[in-house]
Amino acid sequence: MRRSLKWLAVLTTIGMLLVLLGGALVTKTNSGLGCGRSWPLCNGEIIPSDISFELIIELSHRVVSGSVGIMVLVLSIWTWRSIGHIRETKFLSFLSFFFLVLQGLIGAAAVIWGQNSFVRALHFGISLISFAAVLLLTLLIFEVDKKFQAEKLVIDKRMQKHMIGVTIYSYLVVYTGALVRHMKASLVCPDWPLCNNQSSFFPTNLNEWVQMGHRFAAGLIFLWIGYITFLAVKHYKQQKVIYWGWIISFILVCLQVIAGALVIFSQLNLYIALAHAFFISCLFGVLCYFLLLVSRSKKNALESKKSQPLTPEQQTTTNI
Repeated sequence: MRRSLKWLAVLTTIGMLLVLLGGALVTKTNSGLGCGRSWPLCNGEIIPSDISFELIIELSHRVVSGSVGIMVLVLSIWTWRSIGHIRETKFLSFLSFFFLVLQGLIGAAAVIWGQNSFVRALHFGISLISFAAVLLLTLLIFEVDKKFQAEKLVIDKRMQKHMIGVTIYSYLVVYTGALVRHMKASLVCPDWPLCNNQSSFFPTNLNEWVQMGHRFAAGLIFLWIGYITFLAVKHYKQQKVIYWGWIISFILVCLQVIAGALVIFSQLNLYIALAHAFFISCLFGVLCYFLLLVSRSKKNALESKKSQPLTPEQQTTTNI
């Protein structure tokens, strides 16, 4: 595999992370309308004349997103042509570019026409799918050179169900977190883990329900991933990709929960808030890789079943 393709894949993956963090930065700094209701121009100008902090944040996000979009397109075409024989390549190539374009269109629509918080919260999640697809393409490129073995894995049905379930559920956690940001509910609950340790146990308004709903969802995924990690350590020591993959997942979910608590204690420190978004993005990427492993495991099990010789009873039935 050509070294230049590997470099492009790694840089594009990092670029997609910057797009995700840039979107979170735009939301955290209330810079969504830094360029006014104008898109793709900024206040109707190619080179803005009235510079503000919000304009710099929004314009930088647009430039980075556009540049990374070109990189994703090049990577998609290049991997399609270079490793298109690998089963997952073409699907991931399409997915990465399609969802990147989709998030750009949703972002543009939010600027031009405006959208409610529930719709704008989808923006981060759609970008996350594109990031995960780019990450998986990068892993496929490195797999070709046998940098690590992840093709002949056999995963039992219980683990497969956990992998599929927790990945789907993680997307819900991402959405609730994005909704907290867009509804400006990050500091509506001054205490942690409860909303207000000195008053009612239950939330009293919509913003508090959104904040506490996200905390509950994050707590559940922490427990779920902790349990799956226990299963992986106990039963999958010989399959290093699964073994270390779940250990990494548990570390990431711990960091995500800690960062979420520190967001409250630090009164929405910007760097901690961005770290919170970074950890959940990395976690989602790892979980999506587990989905790819589940797909391969099912394929391997089917091929193994087909290759097994028929029993005498099966041969008799076939002859009849």
